[in-house]
Amino acid sequence: MSENGAVIRFNKVSFNYGHNKPILEEADFSVRRGSKITLMGQNGAGKSTIFKLITGEFKPEEGAINIDSKATIAVSKQVIPRDQMDLTVREFFEKCFKEKVYDIDPKIEKVLDTVNLHAPHDRIIKSFSGGQQARLLLASAIIQNPDILLLDEPTNNLDKEGVEHLTKFIKDYQKTCVVISHDADFLNSFTEGVLYLNLHTLKVELYVGNYFDAVKLITAQIQKENRKNAQLGKKIQDNKDKANFFAMKGGRMRLLAKRMREEAAEMEDNKVDVRQEDKTIRPFTIPIQENIIGEILNISSFSVLKDHKPVTKKAEVSLRKNRHLLLSGPNGIGKSTLLEAIADSKAEGSTIANGIKVGYYRQDFSTLNFEDTAYEALSSVMEKHIEGDLRSVAASFLITKDIIHTKIGNLSEGQKGLVAFAQLVLLKPSLLILDEPTNHINFRHLPVIAKALDEYQGAMILVSHVPDFVEQIRIDETLDLGK
Repeated sequence: MSENGAVIRFNKVSFNYGHNKPILEEADFSVRRGSKITLMGQNGAGKSTIFKLITGEFKPEEGAINIDSKATIAVSKQVIPRDQMDLTVREFFEKCFKEKVYDIDPKIEKVLDTVNLHAPHDRIIKSFSGGQQARLLLASAIIQNPDILLLDEPTNNLDKEGVEHLTKFIKDYQKTCVVISHDADFLNSFTEGVLYLNLHTLKVELYVGNYFDAVKLITAQIQKENRKNAQLGKKIQDNKDKANFFAMKGGRMRLLAKRMREEAAEMEDNKVDVRQEDKTIRPFTIPIQENIIGEILNISSFSVLKDHKPVTKKAEVSLRKNRHLLLSGPNGIGKSTLLEAIADSKAEGSTIANGIKVGYYRQDFSTLNFEDTAYEALSSVMEKHIEGDLRSVAASFLITKDIIHTKIGNLSEGQKGLVAFAQLVLLKPSLLILDEPTNHINFRHLPVIAKALDEYQGAMILVSHVPDFVEQIRIDETLDLGK
């Protein structure tokens, strides 16, 4: 294979996810050695599935996937597997290699520096914050120094500094890199080409150029397809009208009418499937528990981590109805830990009033039972089960009949997030605790979610590292844990 030849080649590859979810149909594409590529496509189109086909976790039903035989592959997943949460940092990195790596500590030190995370090697994975776990996931792929680096939503959970670090790393990386992400500016900073997974044709189209160039070309293509369909639609209608007219005349005119109907049918077949943009969730309101008066939550002190040691600080926070609090501070200071302690009523220095329903959105979705179906998860939070309400709320969050009976563990991370939001609507909480609610969520849904939170009438605590999102939500006070 030439120095700059294809390192990945899909040849007429077909793949179905389950019995009625075709992902690829005779798809052809190749990735050149050393290129930086974005993998694009609508939510649920099957981008992560393509990664699993590249790594060999999934096998194609038809066609061939040729990976350069000498090439090593590493993938940075979206979440740390649950069975690895009790490992130490050292054990976590040791698992990245098939064979034992002697003297792994200097390698770990170097890779942690690359992702801007400094931690003892005997620290347990689950003790890290969500943002720190995101960096560990990245580091677990980078430490392998693979020929093909696959990154799935690598900016989720990263603060601005983390994204800058990652961007520099990808730009400097001498080998092949394929990235799935919703962060347009991040993608544009290094992309040399885009693979677009078309949900309708089930093919993969290659666009050369940076990310914004590709988006322009794809948009222009959609407009062209729309125009072509409109012209065909007009011709089809003309033919049908004429055919009806000639058929009434009888005799030889009937043959002409038949031919015109056949032509109309042929044109109908030539209409292209127009790709529609991802559907967006419907606007929603999170209702609040009835008859709530007075103070809902009081925070007089809290604990943060400084140099890996807990330090107690004083606070004066009193949340009533319609008060929104933003919790800020650097990655790893203890924001998620504090939220969890408040939600479980175990935080010293925090008190939730009696009888208050708490809606808690966790960034790792651990409030969801992964063995439940989406239907069971929604039903479990309803005070009184009303089938119509459940179905209507589910549908507004795109939890349609084809996925409502799927186990939570088998849903994509984005779908888990939508189930968690649907639960909040059905729960009707008077205290809402939100830990990084934008992670894994399609960017098209974010303005709808921001509006619902902005208008929420109960007490709310929010942690989010996405400034554009926070700007759309009314914040009444900020508690900075770093001060």
